Order: sequence, then C-alpha cells, then structure tokens
Amino acid sequence: MIQRELDAREIRQQFPFFQPHPEMRSLIYLDNAATTQKPYAVLDALTNFYAHHNANVHRGAYGVGAKASELFEAARERVARFLNAREPAEIIFTRGTTESINLVAASWGSSQLREGDEMIVSEMEHHANILPWMQIARAKGARIVVWRITEDGRLDLDELCHLLTERTRLVAVTHISNVLGTINPVVDICRIAHEAGALCLVDAAQSAAHMPIDVQAIDCDFLAFSGHKAYGPTGIGVLYGKRTLLEQMPPYQTGGGMIRKVSWDEVTWADVPARFEAGTPAIAEAVGLHAALDFIDSLGRERIAAQEHALTEYMLARLQEVPDLHLYGPQPDRAGIFAFTLADIHPHDIATVLDSRDIAIRSGHHCAHPLGERLGVAATVRASLAVYNDTDHIDALIDGLHYVRQVFGL
Repeated sequence: MIQRELDAREIRQQFPFFQPHPEMRSLIYLDNAATTQKPYAVLDALTNFYAHHNANVHRGAYGVGAKASELFEAARERVARFLNAREPAEIIFTRGTTESINLVAASWGSSQLREGDEMIVSEMEHHANILPWMQIARAKGARIVVWRITEDGRLDLDELCHLLTERTRLVAVTHISNVLGTINPVVDICRIAHEAGALCLVDAAQSAAHMPIDVQAIDCDFLAFSGHKAYGPTGIGVLYGKRTLLEQMPPYQTGGGMIRKVSWDEVTWADVPARFEAGTPAIAEAVGLHAALDFIDSLGRERIAAQEHALTEYMLARLQEVPDLHLYGPQPDRAGIFAFTLADIHPHDIATVLDSRDIAIRSGHHCAHPLGERLGVAATVRASLAVYNDTDHIDALIDGLHYVRQVFGL
C-alpha cells in the first residue's frame, strides 16, 4: 500500500501554537531540538484528566482514583509499545532525560561501580549524559574515558574497540547529537560494548520523535527520552531499562509508593518499576505523553523519518548558498539539527535579528561545552526541524540569514 506524503500545513492545523491569535505573532519555529510544540490532542488529554479523572494513583479504592491509576499505567504500557520493550515493568517515568540518566548513574553506579572501573562517554554528549557519570565516577573512584569525534563529527567504531578494556563497565552515547545532528550507529555500539562485557546507555532525547526506536533491536541496556521533545508535556520523561538490571538496582529516591513495608528496623522495597517512582508522579503529564505518542504513530514514524530526511537534504543545499556560513557536523546522513556560525557575527546577534523576522532558532553552547571546545567554538546558531516544518520555513530562514549579513554590513 502506497502512503501519501505528510503535509506539514495540515499537520500544523493540529497545533494551537500555529493558529492565528491576536496576542501572538505568526512564528516560524525552528527550535525543535530544545522543545516541540504540543498538538490539541495532548492539551485535550491533560485538560480531560484534570477535569474528570484527577486523583492520586495506586492509593484510592474509589472509582476516580482507580481510573487515574488505570490511565497512568495505560501510559506506561503505551511507552512500552512505542519502544518495543519486553514488558511495561521496564518503563520508569521520570521528569525527563536528565533525571533518567541521573537515576542510572546514581542507582546502578552506586551499586555496581568499583574503584578503577571505567565508563566511556562520547565527546558529543549533552551535559545530561556527561555530568552524572562524572559525579558517580568521582564518588566511586572510577574513571571517564572520552570517545573523541572524527573531523567530520562522527564516532569511529574502531576507536571504541580500542578504548574498551576489561575495566569498562558502561558506554554512554547519544542516538542523535543535539549539536551536530550526527546519527550514531547505536546497534553496533551496543553490540561492541556487550562483546567487551560492558553495558550501553542510549540518550534518545533527539531521536524519539523523529524515527522508529526498537530497544530490543538496539539491545541497549538503558534508554532515555523526554516527553516535551516528542510533542508531549514538560515534566515527564522515560527511562527504559532491562528488567534484569533494574532489579539489581537500589532506589534512586525514597518516599511513598516505592516500598512494600517499612519498620524502624528494616525496609522492603517495591518491585520495579514502582521502586524508582517515589512520591506522587506526574500523572497528567504521563497521560499527555500517551496522547503524544498516539499523535506520532498516527502520522507514522517511518513517514516522519522520510519527510524529515528530505527536509534535511533541502536545508543542507540551501545553507550552502549563504556566504561565510560554517556548518558543523556530517554533511550527508544526518538528522534535522544544524549548528552553524556566520562570519564573525555573534550567534546571539544572529538569533535576535532572525527573531525580528519572526524566526525562532537557538543560540549558545547547547549544553555541550566539551564538544564546543573540540570544535573550537564557544557558541553557534542552531536550527532544528520537526514534522510541522516545511521548505517554506527553510526558505524564510535562508532569506533571514542573508538579511543578517546585510544588517552587519557583509
């Protein structure tokens, strides 16, 4: 069966952010690596929960409480299907990718790392996939081994093989770089790590909304992503972990809902995933995430990936038309994330001028200081695509960059 191409204009009709409003300018939004906009379906799910099902989960015997628990656990089951996890118990709800990685570092790291152990972390990681490992390494006397990028912004698998030793316990790697747009071969990375006896954690913050993800096919030990980068609410994230590993890990935080029994002498922890979800969780946000994943799958992840690949190719071609523009990262076979500089104009100035033309992009170091040092640049401009963007948006960006050059006398 032949599926028709996605129509970005039709898709934008599902987002209130893109509808005319007397107090809002019509904005070309190209900051999707920071956060995505939310469709009506997600906002309706949040409103409906608070209006009709608002109760705490796993605690009430009354009907509304039972319904809230049902909706919350249905969201967990939806995430498990979205990632092709073996069972819902392998899905832990967190506040986002950052907390998910911190959970693994603190819980797995505190119980499994020993003095002299090593963890390999790639040079292109977001701070959220660097700092937790630095903290636990210092606490346990372990060591971070940096996996350097190549000149064209990729990761060399032969170099990984060289870095792995009998002391390596974990490889932490991003699926898609939030700066370079590099799509890393996570299946191969996990396989190589496992062959050396190490675990592999994948940061999927930049990939979850843009391509199919199958944790069983990847064979990662842990995978993390954030709802707000996948058309869902803020404050909700996901940690996938193989159940055999989760069951070996102590709690990350303690409190209500994550115990079987407490006395002054001993504590019996709950089974996974409840063991890692202390206190009242982000219930409505989980329901909203359920709706966001339904939205993604209603469009089709393969179709989303194909459309964004075509847009990426178009963007690469158009960026080459702008004099004095330097694009970082691999040219072909990359995701729709584009970090660049323009002559010696400060990225914040570029962003400000583009904002005057109603174009929203990001400027700064993008929470990737070590990568910036490797590239020899303190800040860049970053444009990033989503399923509601189209070639008109890219054309407007290119026109805007030419205007920036005029403003600064180039």
